[in-house]
Amino acid sequence: MRCIPALIASFCLLALANTHAGILAQFRTVFGDMDVELFEKDKPITVSNFIAYVQSGRYRDSFIHRCNPTFVIQGGGFYVAGRGTPNAYAAVVPIFGNIKNEYGSGNVYSNRYGTVAMAQQAGNTNSGNSQWFFNLADNFDLDNHTFGNYFTVFGHVVGGTNILNVFRGFTTSHGGTAETNTIVDYGAPFSELPLLGPGTNATESTIIYVDISLLNVQVQNISNSREISWNSVAGRTNRVEFTTSMPPVWNVLVATNGNGNTIKIRDTSTSPDRRFYRVTVDY
Repeated sequence: MRCIPALIASFCLLALANTHAGILAQFRTVFGDMDVELFEKDKPITVSNFIAYVQSGRYRDSFIHRCNPTFVIQGGGFYVAGRGTPNAYAAVVPIFGNIKNEYGSGNVYSNRYGTVAMAQQAGNTNSGNSQWFFNLADNFDLDNHTFGNYFTVFGHVVGGTNILNVFRGFTTSHGGTAETNTIVDYGAPFSELPLLGPGTNATESTIIYVDISLLNVQVQNISNSREISWNSVAGRTNRVEFTTSMPPVWNVLVATNGNGNTIKIRDTSTSPDRRFYRVTVDY
């Protein structure tokens, strides 16, 4: 039996003019970025819970604390307190409390390769809180109540699956120097801790950070212009960018300081081209 015990990335949102955009997260790692569509309509409690952790800053300086190359990578449970200082240490992400399991809510999504799901205690259906995991394989046993009472998938990777494939190439360290990126056993909850490079020392330069922030972009046509609105990230530069082609060539429409509230701007271009928009945040 395999279980996901409940033990940072910059965010980017895409929206198409004339549509009400859903929520799209960008997980930024040292290996590159992953764009993840969140299923907020089907899994509203789970997605709202995830957003609450992001917006509260509780995922800041968090890292991937588990990697099983044929199973999952897991995060959201731990962060580096005092990052960049001599007294830095691994700390537990403070939780808001457990949430209701939404596996059967709305459309049911299987734990297949490229999906993101809530971690929970084995055998305890409603024990999910801060931790999440990406499926590195088709883990259909996690859809079976006999293997932990269903794990709720609340999003899937729509860009950057090559980043997941990097983790599939990690190897367990045996104390040698041949490994490129390694998995080290430091004991629970770090018994499958992924590290950069062939060494076995977990340091600020070898653990794998993943920074997460969220925005919810909406685009509406108003009086021959397009109004773009989003929940801004306070104290950071928020950039609204657009492209008229795919693959995208992004152009900056406006850059502004976020205040934590909803910001609205207008694109008054009269160009007939269909435009895709995104909001990026500098960290």
